[in-house]
This record gives sequence, C-alpha cells and structure tokens, in this order.
Amino acid sequence: MRTFLAVLSVIFALNAYGQDSWPARPIRFILPFPPGGGTDILGRLIAERLSASLGQPVVTENRGGAGGNVGAEAAAKSAPDGYTLVLVAPSLAISPTLYS
Repeated sequence: MRTFLAVLSVIFALNAYGQDSWPARPIRFILPFPPGGGTDILGRLIAERLSASLGQPVVTENRGGAGGNVGAEAAAKSAPDGYTLVLVAPSLAISPTLYS
C-alpha cells in the first residue's frame, strides 16, 4: 500500500511540474462600473499593485451598466483559465433580488 501511494504521489507531482507558471500572459481585470468613480480608482490601484507583484501587465476594462451586472456577466462568461478577474462591489450581492 505504501508503494502504491508513493508511486501515485510521484505521478501527481510530475503532472504539476510540467505546467507553465502562472501568469504567463497579461491578466484582464474587469471593473463593473463606469470610469471615474470610487470603484474605478480602487480597481486601478489594485491592478497597478498586481502588475508589479506578478510581473505581468494587468489590463483594466470598465464594463458599467445594470448596477455592475454587465461586468459581472462578462467575467462569468469569460474562459475559465484564471486570467480574468472582476472587482466585486457590495451592490452585486443584492442583484439577484433586483434583476431577473
């Protein structure tokens, strides 16, 4: 049993070793409100810090509308590859009760 677990752990370790390091390309950061507001300023500050610490550009994209739902939907429909982030505002917590 120990030999089996050892072989299994080596197989999983080799699989993880073969993957590229993250991030290998620019990151898309969706701000779900129009430019110029508090969320936009906060998002751009976060993007600047992320870019400096990760060593990759973080591209901000304002997608305002419907109380932040347009930006949240754009993030939800993006590819599930870990390269799209969204800044969630507290107003998005009540969106399911306001919008169908």
